[in-house]
Amino acid sequence: MPASAIRLLVGTTKGAFVLDGDADRTGWAVRGPYCDGWPVNHVIGDPATGTMWAAGGGNWSGAGIWRSTDDGHTWDLTKLTTGEMDAWAANDPDFAASIGWTEGHVPFGDTFSQVWSLGRAGSRLYAGTKPATLLVSDDDGATWEAVKGLTDHPSSPEWGPGAAGLVLHTILVDPESPERMWIGISAAGVFATEDGGETWERRNDLAGPTDGEGQSHPAAASDGHVGFCVHHVERALAGGDLMYQQNHHGVWRSEDGGRGWADITAGLPSTFGFPLWVHPRDPRTIWTLPLNGDTQGRYPPDAAAAVWRSRDAGASWAALRSGLPQESCFFTVLRQAMSGDRREPAGVYFGTNTGSVFASRDEGDSWSEVARHLPTVLSVEAFEAGPAHDTPA
Repeated sequence: MPASAIRLLVGTTKGAFVLDGDADRTGWAVRGPYCDGWPVNHVIGDPATGTMWAAGGGNWSGAGIWRSTDDGHTWDLTKLTTGEMDAWAANDPDFAASIGWTEGHVPFGDTFSQVWSLGRAGSRLYAGTKPATLLVSDDDGATWEAVKGLTDHPSSPEWGPGAAGLVLHTILVDPESPERMWIGISAAGVFATEDGGETWERRNDLAGPTDGEGQSHPAAASDGHVGFCVHHVERALAGGDLMYQQNHHGVWRSEDGGRGWADITAGLPSTFGFPLWVHPRDPRTIWTLPLNGDTQGRYPPDAAAAVWRSRDAGASWAALRSGLPQESCFFTVLRQAMSGDRREPAGVYFGTNTGSVFASRDEGDSWSEVARHLPTVLSVEAFEAGPAHDTPA
């Protein structure tokens, strides 16, 4: 791929896809599906080497992580757990032969069904699973082990599942200090480590004693804590310890690495949503896509799509609608299905559960549909390979 081109790595319910873009981000070619049509929750790439990883699985296949070293054209699987398919194949030689199944070492038995998230920290690769476990690999994903410091956290007996289960869906790394990490678990909240995962601190406190209190929703802030059902977390790359989260009930900002959260939902049309993204250079610019509510259909308010942008760290918000459907729009955008690039101006991208991918080359002022009729989109990541494009996975 030319250094000036860009790719979108897309995870769906029926495999991984790659959208190859041109230099000016106007022409996109879709290829896939890859990864044997597995449900793929997250796809990332290493800009220095061009290596890509896709995480997913399910009850039928078991969980695993796929790896590609040829721009996403071919993929090799590291299988981590067993699924129903393995039980069938082990007891039916004809079925095993028909799918090319052979019995092999599966390091985690049947302890989790899916890998939901991936993150790169220096030379280490991390993965989050359902149920919530954090895994780490020191050999680019060939072998994995559990991060015991999180698994054995004193609060773990209290962790409860969200509607999608107990999932570790967000992995964030400080690129200046890879031993500093943050993870998001639904519905256990945000956790942080300062020592590479040896110890973890739960970071869900309100910034002020009454910030966000007084709401009747069961997922709302209470008892001095933001609601534990965190949907997505982002850290501003240029903003020190400035962080944002889309919670089950509201959008929140932390100025101290998650130690205290302030409600910045005022001005948005809904307290509910899944994705958000932070500008790569301006820590006060963020995007989110509100949905009408967890019991009202989970589609854009008034069935008119809008990405909402703040240029002042959530003090005010503006709806960006140009190019987005404004009538009979009932799609959902899930927690990992929005990202952006580091161009000037920054590109912003999101995918829908109706199989569309939308792109903006002007930081959200206008949008175009660059792919349609894909399976349900679970994740979108912008990827530019090569040393000149050090885009974080």
